[in-house]
Amino acid sequence: MSSAESTGYEAVEQEPPEVMARNLTAAGYLLAGATAFFFVAFLFGYFYLRSLDNGGMWKPKGVDGSVGWGSAVVACYIVSALLVRLAVADQAADRRPQWRLKGLLALLGGLAGLVLQVFAWTHEGFGPTDGGYASIYFGWTAFLFLFVLGTMFWLEITLATSWRYRNEPFGAAEVPAGHASGDPHRTAHDIENPVDVNRAELTSLSFYWTFLVAIAVVAWVVLYLL
Repeated sequence: MSSAESTGYEAVEQEPPEVMARNLTAAGYLLAGATAFFFVAFLFGYFYLRSLDNGGMWKPKGVDGSVGWGSAVVACYIVSALLVRLAVADQAADRRPQWRLKGLLALLGGLAGLVLQVFAWTHEGFGPTDGGYASIYFGWTAFLFLFVLGTMFWLEITLATSWRYRNEPFGAAEVPAGHASGDPHRTAHDIENPVDVNRAELTSLSFYWTFLVAIAVVAWVVLYLL
């Protein structure tokens, strides 16, 4: 039996793009809230362990995060988030080539920050077992690394979708049925127009990336300046 015969296409919803746009916006808010609660644990751990300072092992001599490396990492993240914010304005004005260029630069900026973070870890003169500060430092930056990596993957998917439908206009369902789902046998749209959804996806991504960079700035202040 072919895939066309075995698939129940009566389940195709034919949703208007506004429905998915609202879902993506809500998802961005929920993801930001969950992320905030996750990193609050490191903020609490920092001040709690510093206040206890058991055996004077909170921050032994020579255990200090490099301000230079940390500043370079956060600077890359900030530039990347600003470029994505500018890309949202370009896409809203239907300047899709310009937004894709800014999006690509933002992706490269975020990846550069991740590479610099790896260099920072290898150039620190201490490890995660060298006191309370060291544990918080490596734990916080490691999980932030993973969150940023996931966000860069999200940005890459958004860019790829925009490039795939680069010749399709906004507000018109001219994409072949099933094209957005990757199923050529569909006879109706599951998402009415993936081009409009891409706009909402970038907006949601920009909100979350800006929020995550704000957390990175807080981490920079706490880990390197306090």
